[in-house]
Amino acid sequence: MRKILAFAGSTSSVSINKKLAIFAAENLKETTFEIIDLRDFEMPIYSIDEEEHGFPEQAKRFTSLLDNYDGFILSLAEHNGSYAAAFKNIYDWSSRIEATVFRDKPLLLLATSPGSMGGRFVLEAGVQKFSRMGAKTINSFSLPDFDTHFKGAKIIDTSLLKALLAQITEFEKAVHS
Repeated sequence: MRKILAFAGSTSSVSINKKLAIFAAENLKETTFEIIDLRDFEMPIYSIDEEEHGFPEQAKRFTSLLDNYDGFILSLAEHNGSYAAAFKNIYDWSSRIEATVFRDKPLLLLATSPGSMGGRFVLEAGVQKFSRMGAKTINSFSLPDFDTHFKGAKIIDTSLLKALLAQITEFEKAVHS
């Protein structure tokens, strides 16, 4: 059976993006999944000076994990219109270890926020960048106003739910193709 890795681009212990990533993974029909937390991968801030000392063990561990999956669900937290610092750091280290970060595999890219834009700026940045970093296909979805539309561990707005489920279906087709 195909297996995907789901995680949030955040280290918040109450990450709304982790909740969205888990919800998306739970709606896969024919694919198993595992969830990881970026808090389990502490490492120094990337710089060429740090790289001269070698790759941190946690960066190598994270990067090697990506080899074991057939696709990825990633929900990006947006901080000031860009990636959260923790995600950017692990992404930078990973790209130095293996330039094809997403291993030429499908990616379901998500974002949410408490505001009406739903993390759209970071989602757009991810779509543009990750297609050049090994995401074979990218399906994307933005959930605005998280606290309004996500209750009881699920999306309650039917039109938003339908839109996400359509992206999950397309992503799962790509994983199985």
